[in-house]
Amino acid sequence: TLRDAMDRLFDDAFTRPWGLSDGGRGMGMPAVDMYQTDDDVVVKTAIPGIKPEDVQISVTGDTLTIKGELKEKNDNKQKAYQIREQRWGTFERTLSLPVDVKADKATADFENGVLTITLPKAEEVKPKTITVKAK
Repeated sequence: TLRDAMDRLFDDAFTRPWGLSDGGRGMGMPAVDMYQTDDDVVVKTAIPGIKPEDVQISVTGDTLTIKGELKEKNDNKQKAYQIREQRWGTFERTLSLPVDVKADKATADFENGVLTITLPKAEEVKPKTITVKAK
């Protein structure tokens, strides 16, 4: 839709990809995959190195927000790095959901660094099957 295209345009133009530095203020934004099944909206994001207890997920209206923090280990203070590309700090990603969902029935699973959020669709947006009867 036009709204989705505009959202992607602004995301690409005004936000930082996951891998770029932002001056040590945080990790940037993790990339996400979002898709729909007949019953659910599913969001997947790879956030390696982060503990499940350091991730917060919220749904407000048609907006999903994923926040988290990867804490820096203290043993790095005395080392003279030649290369330092691993990121630490906070991240936040906010997404517009394509349909109404039942936020109170949502589930989140974390396996091998991949967070999978499953949001059941509201009944009124699920596809309905109508049986045709012959007379």
